Amino acid sequence: HFILRAMRFAAFAGLIIGISLLIGMIGYRSLAEVDWISAFYNASMILTGMGPGLDVNILPVERQAGVEIFAGLYALYSGVVFLAASGLILSPLLHRFFHKMHLEFED
Repeated sequence: HFILRAMRFAAFAGLIIGISLLIGMIGYRSLAEVDWISAFYNASMILTGMGPGLDVNILPVERQAGVEIFAGLYALYSGVVFLAASGLILSPLLHRFFHKMHLEFED
């Protein structure tokens, strides 16, 4: 029962991460006008906290500001997604740990 619940929570976290990666790829594809592989690279770099992979200075000046704003907002969003996914993955483990230690919480 525990393993199924942990797998269900991990799958939901994976779904959230996958959707977030797709959002980033579409944003880079449409704003920076890069190919899908470059969009995947840039979105995954920000989503994992490694920082932006695209040097916006190589883009035409009219697209730089839009890409920079998108990258900043996507980085903020990615931080929240990372925390939410981590919480989803760890919550069944922590719940089981509290039960093993017989810790009861009253409302």
